[in-house]
Amino acid sequence: MDTRDRWRKSSYSGAGDGDSCVEIANGLTRVAIRDSKTPARATLTFPAKAFTLFIDRLAKQP
Repeated sequence: MDTRDRWRKSSYSGAGDGDSCVEIANGLTRVAIRDSKTPARATLTFPAKAFTLFIDRLAKQP
């Protein structure tokens, strides 16, 4: 998955330098996630459908 230039941070990344967050990159079939404090380290990737289901379930939590 080519993620150059596709990384974006959450609007909830915090004040100041805003590096206390995760970054996400959307591809056609996969979603990649990395720690914004250490972007050169490991990246997690998930099938797009599975990640969408995960986010939908999180949104429904009380």
